[in-house]
Amino acid sequence: MVGDADGAYRTVAARGSAAFTVRGSEFVGHAAPARTVEEAEAFVAEVRAAHPDATHNVPAYRVRDEDGPRREYASDEAEPSGSAGKPALNVLARRELENVAVVVARYYGGTKLGVGGLARAYAKATKLAVDDAGVVEQVPHLRLAIGTAYDDSGTVRGILESEGVEFEADYGERVRFDVWLPVDEAERVQERIRSATSGRADLESSSPRRTGDASTGG
Repeated sequence: MVGDADGAYRTVAARGSAAFTVRGSEFVGHAAPARTVEEAEAFVAEVRAAHPDATHNVPAYRVRDEDGPRREYASDEAEPSGSAGKPALNVLARRELENVAVVVARYYGGTKLGVGGLARAYAKATKLAVDDAGVVEQVPHLRLAIGTAYDDSGTVRGILESEGVEFEADYGERVRFDVWLPVDEAERVQERIRSATSGRADLESSSPRRTGDASTGG
């Protein structure tokens, strides 16, 4: 079990999908990382748009924004109560996954599967999609805003590139870098920037977020 002491958590590494057929009904599972509820809902909408002729598009997700409470959501989407959304969500819970969304599209094949058969099929589609996406452990990141004069911008950019961190640069009257840093690396990187710019760079960090690059496989 991944501990909460250091904020690490399990999620999917990328998008994944898998399909199989049961008694004529085709089930197509899709999984994706989702940092926020909005990203999860957008993924659900995207999959529904990709399967407009599916008989059902069943969503489930587990998302924790910032350090807030975890949001869990699932819907049976007109399948019998408890036969679709909950089995999909249970797979995510049993595997202790967060910041992940799944959608299982079902194309009805003419033979009813019953509540038990549906539950097994939706759970299997979720599991296979998650397996295809791959499970990783993530560490909390924080957002660092760096403001600097043009003379120091090349130095700051060089440090960020050497650290291999995700960042965006905005060249206005001053140069602004928006950076995502692993929490346990943040102070060291900030000290490098302070030292390299003799304290001229403005540094402002946010609260840690439960997102960022994958650290280890799981």
